Amino acid sequence: MGILVIGSFMMDLVVRTERFPHSGETVIGSSFAKFPGGKGANQAVAAARLGADVTMVGKVGSDPFGDEFLTTLKNEGIDTANILRDTQYPTGVGSITLEGNGNNRIVVVPGANLHYYSSELDSIKSLIQSSELLMVQLEMNINMIEQAVAYAAEVQVPVILNPAPARRLSDELLRNVTYLTPNESEVELLTGIKVLTLEDAEAAGKVLVEKGVQNVIITLAEKGALIVNPAGSIHVPSLKVKPVDTVAAGDSFNGALAVGIINGRPLRDAVEYANAVGAITVTREGAIPSLPRRSEVVEFLRHHVDDSVKNNN
Repeated sequence: MGILVIGSFMMDLVVRTERFPHSGETVIGSSFAKFPGGKGANQAVAAARLGADVTMVGKVGSDPFGDEFLTTLKNEGIDTANILRDTQYPTGVGSITLEGNGNNRIVVVPGANLHYYSSELDSIKSLIQSSELLMVQLEMNINMIEQAVAYAAEVQVPVILNPAPARRLSDELLRNVTYLTPNESEVELLTGIKVLTLEDAEAAGKVLVEKGVQNVIITLAEKGALIVNPAGSIHVPSLKVKPVDTVAAGDSFNGALAVGIINGRPLRDAVEYANAVGAITVTREGAIPSLPRRSEVVEFLRHHVDDSVKNNN
């Protein structure tokens, strides 16, 4: 069936300013915009734009933001038949402040996302079983996520878990994860190891592999990504770009990684592809609006290879 995303919806309300305010300080912003986002929706759209067959499961409110999400995903060719509407809780909202250098600070109010419960998984067990890959994040009810991942493992469907927002996870959950994709702060919370060097990242990855994760892919911003699994570790360098907005960079990486995996790419190649998609994403504003299409990635990689050849001559 392709990729099944059980994930979140967050309408991103984005303010841009030259610098973040200090505590108690007010600063003047330069712009405001509204973008559909949320880790689940972002990852689903990222994978769909790269050519995958994607089904999304989750919950939005019975409000205009929920209407907008359903329309957006349908326009991207994503199967939305199993997205539920909540009459009590609103669609999730993310409040995002962007600095001039592209760094961001985000506060999310999950709303209906947290009210998709384990009991509602019963109706989608056949979807999980028929999927080539399940992709989940942590902006939803953790008990439901644990049950969905356990069921996927039971029917031998590979799982990508993007452990964001950062939180501690049970060893039982980690044992069922095929691909875990933390960033530096997330892997520190999971392992207690502060990641300042590649050696630190490798040590943290080994801790998670010892807990049963099959493959750990630690995203390291401008340093690229590090793959750690029982066979060893591989550093995959980043592609150099000038960042404009880092919102959804990790989500585009995960969506692209999922596409690479179901297309049969070796894991290193899938991570290289995901790095390229993430690089394009940070050069654009917004969450879903920043996600590239497959043809754009092909063109970006062609230019990058051409530039690398010229620089090495």
